Amino acid sequence: MSSENEYIEKELLIRGIEINYLFVCKTKLWYFAKGITMEHESDIVDLGKFLHEKCYFGEEKEVLIGTINIDFIKKKDIVEIHEVKKSKTMEKAHEMQALYYIYYLKRYGIKARAILNYPKLREIKEIILDGREKEVEEAIKEVEKIKSMPNPPKPKKSKICKKCAYYELCWI
Repeated sequence: MSSENEYIEKELLIRGIEINYLFVCKTKLWYFAKGITMEHESDIVDLGKFLHEKCYFGEEKEVLIGTINIDFIKKKDIVEIHEVKKSKTMEKAHEMQALYYIYYLKRYGIKARAILNYPKLREIKEIILDGREKEVEEAIKEVEKIKSMPNPPKPKKSKICKKCAYYELCWI
């Protein structure tokens, strides 16, 4: 018989970026989960890193908690998780990643909310879990299913494919 903490630790081995990729591209998620990482060659990823580094001075950046890596945290009445994003093109993926972080922290007794920061747009969006736990749990199950597949899911052509770091693996 396993304890609740063992269950939590087992369940929460998924990284936030994997939740994000679930809503961007399941093929990309599979490649990433298998250790095939192409982001180091992406100008778009480099721009995102640059924005993250230059836009939020004085913040503790890249906060690693277990398997999650949060862009930065502010400690207020509750913990405020901040994720820096370049554009809203993949807003659902950003939102689900933030929800996963809140869910993750809640499982350890930490109350949190998330803020999506879009510095180029000069916009922010607040994210709260507020009854969306089932949605996060379904995403976790879907990520686990994809990660356990022996082969990548068949890619689906999308307008974002040509800018994706994994384009050549899928389409050439």
